[in-house]
Amino acid sequence: MSDTLIEETLLESPAQLPYYIEGKETGFPSIHATVSQTESGTYFLTKPGVTLLSKPQVHLLNLAPFLEGFDPALGFSDYLEDETPLPDAAQLCKTAGQLCYASFGPKRTQNDNASRYFRNILSSGHGSVLEHANFSFLFYGISRSVTHELVRHRAGVGFSQLSQRYVSGAVLRFVERPEYQNDEELHRLFVERIDHAAHDYARIADALLARQKTGSEILSGEAKTDLRKKVQQTARSVLPNETEAPIVVTANVRAWRHILEMRASPHAETEIRELAFRTYLCLAAADPVLFADYKTVKLSDGTYGVETETEKV
Repeated sequence: MSDTLIEETLLESPAQLPYYIEGKETGFPSIHATVSQTESGTYFLTKPGVTLLSKPQVHLLNLAPFLEGFDPALGFSDYLEDETPLPDAAQLCKTAGQLCYASFGPKRTQNDNASRYFRNILSSGHGSVLEHANFSFLFYGISRSVTHELVRHRAGVGFSQLSQRYVSGAVLRFVERPEYQNDEELHRLFVERIDHAAHDYARIADALLARQKTGSEILSGEAKTDLRKKVQQTARSVLPNETEAPIVVTANVRAWRHILEMRASPHAETEIRELAFRTYLCLAAADPVLFADYKTVKLSDGTYGVETETEKV
């Protein structure tokens, strides 16, 4: 890559990075974010929170009846005797790929050579086998401007995002961009802005509720949920892009790789790049086999990105 942001040194190991990854021992890594408050009590976050909620679970023994249905001379039953364990996602993708060629016999690629197997998959562009494994994350501490970009990734991806129509101001939080955090004036302006936004939201919601109670037709509704929705969908109009927008994202490995290559790139927007990089760290911790080709790049603005020689698989 050539970019003015990139420093010359690649960081080979995530262990060199200033990130604390929790839950690696459980197989469900997370990088959590701290919540702060202004003096007026408005909640805000300065970093994305990334927590893995779901990943594949593989039970290869269920292959036994299928494998035993072939000529014993092929040695397919030996497939289940591989003594080298793989992460479930990698095992699922490897098994799916080997099915394509009925590669279950003694000459197949064993699990201890799984890294070579996936290097061949990536270098040849056979990314379809990576679509079998899905990972689900909760992202929080990210703004609506980030989620507007994130939801553009559609193929192999599913989203469930907090709705400002159905959720009241009781859970209202904001996100401070990195450009503001170490600048006294910009931080002060951010605090003033979100305090005003929270106050304006509450004031408008109260005014709308008062009109609703006096019979305003445009704010009317049959059920309590409808009444609340009418107020909240109107009051949200004053909320800025820096309002927090928690979202659950599920994607297969092929889609996650595309997201990382697009959003953890030095060319990506700063806030979404931080989210994507944290996601990469958690994915690499959860399944180091499927993401082994990525290398970390430290950028001159102090942030990090990733690069790989096997893009767009």
